[in-house]
Amino acid sequence: MTGTRRTVAALFLLPALVLLGALVVYPIGYSLVRSFYNASGDGFAGADNYKTLFTDDSIRTALKNNVIWVVFAPTVSTALGLIFAVLTERVRWGTSFKLVVFMPMAISMLAAGIIFRLVYDQDPDKGVANAVWVGVHDTFAQSSAFPKAHPGRESPLVAEGGGFVTKGAVHAGQPVTLPLVGVAPDQMPDGAKKAAAAKPEPGRITGTTWQDFTRGEGVGRLGAPDPSELGYAGMRIEAVKDGKVVASTEAAGDGTFTLPASADGARLRLPAGNFKEPYNGLEWLGPSLVTPAVIGAYVWMWAGFAMVLIAAGLAGVPRELLEAARVDGANEWQVFRKVTVPLLAPVLAVVVVTLMINVLKVFDLVYIIAPGSSQDDANVLALELYRKGFAESQPGVASAIAVLLLVLVIPVMLFNVRRLRREVRR
Repeated sequence: MTGTRRTVAALFLLPALVLLGALVVYPIGYSLVRSFYNASGDGFAGADNYKTLFTDDSIRTALKNNVIWVVFAPTVSTALGLIFAVLTERVRWGTSFKLVVFMPMAISMLAAGIIFRLVYDQDPDKGVANAVWVGVHDTFAQSSAFPKAHPGRESPLVAEGGGFVTKGAVHAGQPVTLPLVGVAPDQMPDGAKKAAAAKPEPGRITGTTWQDFTRGEGVGRLGAPDPSELGYAGMRIEAVKDGKVVASTEAAGDGTFTLPASADGARLRLPAGNFKEPYNGLEWLGPSLVTPAVIGAYVWMWAGFAMVLIAAGLAGVPRELLEAARVDGANEWQVFRKVTVPLLAPVLAVVVVTLMINVLKVFDLVYIIAPGSSQDDANVLALELYRKGFAESQPGVASAIAVLLLVLVIPVMLFNVRRLRREVRR
């Protein structure tokens, strides 16, 4: 009877064992064997493929980035999940908030990658991240309205230090013209009015700075305001003598300006601040920020997963212990740090270990979000495995990377198994 039961049990287990062998054991064994052969597979390469793991620059970059991923992605995701779970426990809309935070888990990595590729777009008109960043920046430091302005033909201005200065000194009673071109009509300041010729004033420097351009060939007078031309409203003008600014002013809506008698004999300068390029935000997908940017997308997806598990663990925390701590005089921060977190330690360990295993295999987000110009800087082991195996036709090295990933995952898996056994014994 015992033998019959064992036979029946073996028959029931056989399909699972066959699938396990075909889908897990055989690929692992084949990858291990293949890692000792050359690219063609017909020559034994020994440990050469494993030496490549520590000499190839792209693989070393991938290793470094994987360390960053393992340290920061699980930690930040778990911390956010813990904060969300604790803060929303007592509020009415906590369930709705948790649902919203968990929703990204329903999105595939491919879809999330496409979403964040758009979020991180360099153009503030397209990328949400830079739209917010530029909005905050421009609140405190407005860019110039004349970034493309420059002197035209026969101009009295010459370039100097990012701005422009008159070729010669100016004198009181002699109106000065400071014509510029290069600003599109729809980019002119809101306060711009039709340019007007300045009138001479005894003992003062007067002048006009304006857009010296009228549409149509041969239309308009060069070096003099025409009826269709607009003044450079808000343009800053400085009078400089011996390298020092002795007076300054801003042009009115019609481009006219007036300087005091102290500006007599000085050269007029349009400082570089007038021509500051608009701030376009950060290069999120550039070499220096691409890895943190992709990790941010990962956290957006997996913080909800951490929150749900931690919230489930929090529901099982005895309320008597929390109330006893409060009765003993502990404030909410002390209750959280010395009671809630220690009681949630097993759940937090599950979340962190799960995410650590997950980030070691991350591929989709990096492949989709990082542009070709920054993909080398965002490289991770799973992506490098794909590149070596398919793009560069080095299956031996790719197999060695697969074995390395397995070796890195095994300690985390063993830790998880031992922890689960301890939980069962309790």
